[in-house]
Amino acid sequence: MNKKKVLFFIYQMGGGGAARTFLNIINNLDRSKFDPILVTLNYNGSYEDELKSDIMFIKLETKRLRSAILPLAKVIRNERADIVFSTIPNYNTIAILANLLSFTSAKNIVREAAYLGGSFSANIKLRGYGLLYRLSSKVIALSKGVKKNIAKRYKVNPEKIEVIYNPVDVDGIQRHIDNGEIAEEHKYIFDGDAQVIMTAGRLVPDKDHETLLQAFAKVNNKVNARLVILGEGELEVFLKAKAEELGISDKVHFLGFQHNPYIYFKHADLFVLSSIHEGFGHVLAEALAAEIPVVSTDCRPGAAEVLNDGEFGVMCEVGNAENIAKKLFATLQIDNEQLMLMIDRGKERAYEFDAKTIAKQYGEVFIRTIDRGDRS
Repeated sequence: MNKKKVLFFIYQMGGGGAARTFLNIINNLDRSKFDPILVTLNYNGSYEDELKSDIMFIKLETKRLRSAILPLAKVIRNERADIVFSTIPNYNTIAILANLLSFTSAKNIVREAAYLGGSFSANIKLRGYGLLYRLSSKVIALSKGVKKNIAKRYKVNPEKIEVIYNPVDVDGIQRHIDNGEIAEEHKYIFDGDAQVIMTAGRLVPDKDHETLLQAFAKVNNKVNARLVILGEGELEVFLKAKAEELGISDKVHFLGFQHNPYIYFKHADLFVLSSIHEGFGHVLAEALAAEIPVVSTDCRPGAAEVLNDGEFGVMCEVGNAENIAKKLFATLQIDNEQLMLMIDRGKERAYEFDAKTIAKQYGEVFIRTIDRGDRS
């Protein structure tokens, strides 16, 4: 069969979850069936160095998303793309409009990664995205809960929506652990008798680090512990002040973005996710792959699906510092035999999201969409 060209469009190959997902799909897509093309705006991203060398990588000569429509349409036309694949509503909008203006037979497939909406104004905005999504051939939801949300709030026909979980490069994570090393200036955190609790994610309201700090303060009253926070974001100054207010600033370590977070995961005693909402909870799957026990809020829909309602990790209440602290403390007290069982089961679960498996599922959707030859 002739290889099909799949054009992946994203803002930049930066440090976010969407870029990591694209990286895992593109690198693991079957090259006997597909030629991948990656298109971004004119930004440098931290994941670019990890792209396989056979990937055609095009940067548009603009840093403005709205200015990308015509240049992207030109690339779609010149490269004769069969599929235009994008993720996140704003980028999906640009990809759909660009494809229409390319005047080609390329099919749009859009991916929705977040559980959005709730307020009146937000729901109206999602209806607008939904009108555009109807012009696509397929909508990919990264969890069953996200699929229900797209059908309900975007008003997209459920039959047009397919669930494919986030890809996790399990073997790649292990390579990062085997070949990685904690930065010299951070090694003291993991030395000594303190038990290290780890979290990773953008420092934004939805991740609810404030409640996590309150919970950690309670845990710190019972055991000798440290909290390591990986990630950057708008709330960094506020959260550091909060740690100072709670009297735990000497025990809380804000380490920013780390290109290899997995070596930090491996050396910690426990991973915690305190989010209010998660479409999937990609970092939970990565933590399971890194062989670290997991405690997570029951942030719907993602965490419940990744951990199968507590089968592969400990679940606690959203926004409840007392309950989070209780579950953190209890998990830190688990004996070695139970701990190893928990870690082994978690690693098995992570392989269910392995990048090779997920990339194959995407490939099957790409082929079906091309063969169907319509936009319905």
